[in-house]
Amino acid sequence: MNNIHRNPIFYYIAVPVLIGIWPLLVWALYLPKAQDDLQQNLTLYQSKAEPLMLDILNLDPGRLDSVDPNEKTTEFLYDTVVDRVASSCGIPPSKCKLDPLQTHETSGQKSQSANVSLSQVDITTFARFLSTIQMRWPNLQCTNIVLTQKTGLPDMWDVSLDFKYYY
Repeated sequence: MNNIHRNPIFYYIAVPVLIGIWPLLVWALYLPKAQDDLQQNLTLYQSKAEPLMLDILNLDPGRLDSVDPNEKTTEFLYDTVVDRVASSCGIPPSKCKLDPLQTHETSGQKSQSANVSLSQVDITTFARFLSTIQMRWPNLQCTNIVLTQKTGLPDMWDVSLDFKYYY
């Protein structure tokens, strides 16, 4: 009995039995569990994800506009992008300063840098500005952030941002 695993008859019987049990396990246990998980995921999608997608569609319907592959891509312009995002976040033009730098090309990758300075903004406005600009332009990366708190004011900051856009 100790050496039953060395007997080839054991494998001739055990392997087909295991192969026969596998479809029964799938049918009896795994398939109902997968169907329950599917129903839970569909319910979660309909209750949480679908309303969020509709909110995004209502806030920015231009995201669904199809892009013509034959159309030349427009040049990324820091001044229009920064002005548009700053105004949507409630930052007046007098508190937003832009200093675009030259376009660089390294190893076939074209990039353009810019320094953006925001003066006297609260932290939530700054966070909204940064998340909006990076969400809208995925090729735009913030490489450096410097926050300087205004003395005597509890939630007023001067912010210096360094951006790099990759073409």
